[in-house]
Formats: sequence, C-alpha cells, structure tokens
Amino acid sequence: MTLQELKSQARQLSESDRWELVNSIIESLQTTPIEKTERSGAIQQMKGLLKTNQTAPNDQEVRAMLDEHRMEKYG
Repeated sequence: MTLQELKSQARQLSESDRWELVNSIIESLQTTPIEKTERSGAIQQMKGLLKTNQTAPNDQEVRAMLDEHRMEKYG
C-alpha cells in the first residue's frame, strides 16, 4: 500500500477512528530509538581527550596543589 492509498483510506474513517490512528502513529514514533546526535558524539570525543593513564590525585595531593597555586597567586 502506498502512502497516497493510506491517506485516502484514512479520510474514509470516522473522526474517532482517525484520532485513534493519529495516536497510534504518535506512539509508534515515541518508541523509535533515537540515534546519537552530533552533540553527544562530540561529548564522547571530549571525554576521550580527558582520559589519562595517571591515577586521580588523593586528598593530600589536591591540598598541596591548591596550596602551591595560592602561593603563586598571593605570594
């Protein structure tokens, strides 16, 4: 059945049946999986850029880095 034939048959339905058809079409579109967008692809690429082989600093190392930064900034 072509789209034109389907449209023609839909026009022959009662108003309530046409609304039911519309709801069915909308439901079928809502369950269609959404492909990754370009934005989410870019986010994944950025995450990959941030990966390192180093372990994350522990609390003591972070405090030392902050102290060093403050000393450089405020003297």
